[in-house]
Order: sequence, then structure tokens, then C-alpha cells
Amino acid sequence: MAFAEPAPAVLRSRPVSAGHWRAFLAVAQHLNFRAAADELALTQSAVSRQIQALEEELGLALFLRHTRAVELTGAGAQLQRAVAPALERIDSAVRLVRQTAGRRCVTITTWASFASMWLITRMEEFQRDHPGVDIRIDASDTLVDLDTSDVDLALRYCLPGAGTQGGLRLFGEQLSVVASPWLLKSGPALRRPADAARFTLIEASDAHRSQRMEWLSWRRWFARQDLPRLEPARWLYFNYAHQIVQAARSGQGLALARMPLIADVLAAGDLVEVLPQHRIDTPLAYWLVVGPRSAQRPEIKAFCAWLHIQAQATRAAIGEPAGPDGGEHPH
Repeated sequence: MAFAEPAPAVLRSRPVSAGHWRAFLAVAQHLNFRAAADELALTQSAVSRQIQALEEELGLALFLRHTRAVELTGAGAQLQRAVAPALERIDSAVRLVRQTAGRRCVTITTWASFASMWLITRMEEFQRDHPGVDIRIDASDTLVDLDTSDVDLALRYCLPGAGTQGGLRLFGEQLSVVASPWLLKSGPALRRPADAARFTLIEASDAHRSQRMEWLSWRRWFARQDLPRLEPARWLYFNYAHQIVQAARSGQGLALARMPLIADVLAAGDLVEVLPQHRIDTPLAYWLVVGPRSAQRPEIKAFCAWLHIQAQATRAAIGEPAGPDGGEHPH
């Protein structure tokens, strides 16, 4: 006897109402239609109709309805795991938008080490002088497109190029050997560049993976000191600049540090610059780039003016000469 082939299921493609999902999550949490209705401030029959409509949209049952109990089906449990965090993210975003509605905010993108070592340590002054302005920092290595994102300005570390077009050069960069005072007292003498090889040398783990990062390597520093084949006692590698500085502060070795990022640490005496006459310059610099849609807002102008003052102080701390107008050094 031949059996007829079952008709193929018709897959619906239109979006499901968010209200249906909220009813579904309430019932899934309580496993009780009355309790779900109380939570949603609806009648029990209204919640039942929403669940029925959702099941019809999906073409399958989400609950097993017993006489005195409700139970999730396998499909229902799978959807609960997916829908619950998605709606929570939406609700969180709505709460944030409501909280910030009508408030002035400056949104900044930069990388984590610069945020923690330079920017955050200085922001108390700006917040004190501008109490009505909120600050949001997005610390990421991803290059954000200011033309299309909701970010107002970028603080970047790079060579002059497309990423700095229209931007302000805040300060350049010098590299210098630094160590903790404790290490200098307890370790071998450090009077000339060759003595650095008697210590553990701390370096970025990706220092040799790109031309930009290769400028920060000990190999380049030794080459500039006419010691291209010198080998240290051992190496210690880290991913981030703030990790390198922290390791040096704890006496784990010598760091070849970026002077703009450690000027405050040197001033506090937590690190000591050794061999200061052997600093080396790099072509890398720190830049401020303002998004085209943000440039005329008063809070953005105020923040940029404050950054300019902070950059002047950093240039003075590291001994970088000012430009002809007394402002940023020309590039």
C-alpha cells in the first residue's frame, strides 16, 4: 500500500512580535500562565493568546500543557536560552538611552594601554571643570570609522597616514630604558648600553610582527647603540604596554618604555630612567582625530581644548620641543 508524502512545512519569514517573546519568557520562567499574566499586567487569556499566536507563527509547540502544570518542550527550552539574553541586551540599551537622553556626552575610542596609562589618570580635572559632561571610553585595538560610528573622537598611535588625516598631532615618541629603584640597587651595575644585557629585558610580544611595533624592540635599540648582536640574560614578553611597565615597576627587568606613557610614573619615582643619554626617537606619534559630525558641539570643543593642554604638559615632561607657534611639534 503506497503512502502519500507529507506536505512540506511552510516556513514563515516575517518577524515575531517582541510582545510575544516577552509573554513566552514570562511563562517559561514561571511555568504558570497566571503568574506570567500578573508579571506582565495582562489577563491570563491575553497571555494564552500570545503564546498560541507565537506557536502558530513558529509551527511547533513551545509548552506541554498538563492539567495543573506547564512544561517547556525541547524547542521551547532552546528558544528560552537564545531569546532571554537577546531581550536583556535590548532592555539594557533602552535603559542606557533613557538615562543619557538630553545629557551631553563625549565618546572616545583609543587603545587600552593609552587609556589606562595616560588618559584616565588625567580626566579628573576635566570632570571637575565640566560636571555636566559624561565621558564614555571605548578601549579597543580596532580602528573605528568616525564617519559612520557614534564615536566622537579617536586618540590614535601610528605613523602619519590615512588614520590621522585632519587630526592634531599631540606628541611624538621617544623610547628609554627604565627600571625600578629596587632593581637598580640590588642588580648589577648599569652604566653603559652593553650593561643592559646583564638584566632580563621586558618587551612587547608582537614587537617583531609588524614594522610599527618593530620600532619598539630592544633589537633596534641595541642596533642604535652599535651592539646589534648583544643577547640579554633572558626575555620577558607581554601583550600590552601597561603590562610591560607594571613588570618593570615590580623589579622583574628592564623595560624599553614609551616616554609619553611613563612620564607620570617617572615623576612619582616608581621607575627610574637609566642611560637617559641613549634615548631613541621613533616616527610614531599620538594623534587626536575628531569625527566630522561632532566637531562643532561645545562639549567636544571643550574636551579637545583640555586635551591640547594635557599634550603640552606631556611634551614638556618628555623634553619634546614645541612647534613654531608654541603648540604641537610639527610633523
